[in-house]
This record gives sequence, C-alpha cells and structure tokens, in this order.
Amino acid sequence: MGCLSTNATNGLCGPCRADLPVNHWHCRCCALPMAYPGDKHLCGDCLTSPPPFDCSFIPWRYQYPVDSMISRYKYKGQRKFARPLVTGFADFIGPALEAYGAEKPDILIPSPMYPSRRRKRGFNQARDIAESIGQAIDVPVGISIVRRVHKVQAQRGLNRESRLANLRGVFKVCSRVPERVAIVDDVVTTGATVRVLASVLREAGAQEVQIWALARTPG
Repeated sequence: MGCLSTNATNGLCGPCRADLPVNHWHCRCCALPMAYPGDKHLCGDCLTSPPPFDCSFIPWRYQYPVDSMISRYKYKGQRKFARPLVTGFADFIGPALEAYGAEKPDILIPSPMYPSRRRKRGFNQARDIAESIGQAIDVPVGISIVRRVHKVQAQRGLNRESRLANLRGVFKVCSRVPERVAIVDDVVTTGATVRVLASVLREAGAQEVQIWALARTPG
C-alpha cells in the first residue's frame, strides 16, 4: 500500500492514515458501528443475546479504503496492503485497553482456518495478523490451541443465524486455554464466528475473552 508520499510510514502518510474510517461510535461489547456518539452503548444484538466474549477492540469500519486494503491482502496475498492496518492496530491497542479498563491478554488466538482452505489461499490471514501484533506488543500467539475440524460452506453472503448453524461443531480445543485470551481476525461481520469460537474457549476454561480485529462491518 502506498500513497506516493515521501513522508509515508508503513505505506501511508499522516493525512492518508487520518482518512481511514475510524470506528469512533460503536457498541461497547461487539464494536458494531453505531449512528450516534459514544462507545458506552450496547447494540440490539448484545442486549437481546449477550455474546460469550467480554469486549471487542476494532479500530476501523469495513469501508473504503479499508475494505479494499483487506481484500487485496486476504484474497490476493498482497501483504503490503495490510501493513498500515496491522502497525496501526499495534499502536491502537495499548491505549484502547487502558481506556476500557481491560488487561493485556495472556495469549492471542488467531481464528483458525480449515487446512485445505489455508493451502488454497497460501496463508491464514488471522494468524499472520496475530503474529505481527504479538511480536509488536510482546504477547505470545497460540496457533495450535484451537483447530477447525470440519470444512463448512463459505460464510460470505450468509446472515448471522445461518452462519451460527454453519459453524456448529466446527472448532475443537486441542490444548490448555489460558485465563485471559484474545481472538484475532481480520474482519468481524455478523459476529457469528467469534461468538462460536468464544463459546468454545469459555467451555475450555477461559475467564475473559476479548475480540481483536482490524475492521468491523456496519450494521
């Protein structure tokens, strides 16, 4: 990613970075973008169906140019497009945790990808993001704590209920789960994947589950 400025850092200059769609107003639990000021509100879904995770830290909305940057990284393997977002997240997370009153997790758990899909894509973007952030903020990454044990229909285009049904029984915990964990992914869409994954980690002993992602789709 390059904005052609000679003052660019990690692919973007200050003004271009400032133009990214920051997720200022959002649900305080799932980080769903909201239409009114504040980060202390709960969205309708979190009120009627409280998720099995405690909080979410997602700095951008999944809108232009963040959506294009993530798509080129995720589907075309162009890692340079993720670099500004990953380094920006590493700068964002410390102050965000402090403002929320949360502690740094014991471990980062990338959302697992089924082996055949990972081979086809060439990498798991969630693991890639988690390893970069973990190295930057000195938090270990647990790449073998949870596995996907079933291949499922692609989630794109499904609503949350269909996604939840699609993911039933798909994750298996394979080793001890620390008390405080953060699930890492590139984008949270309906929240179905992180709900199911958080439930599995809770059942395996996690006392606090955070969600870390680069972007959140608007409602």
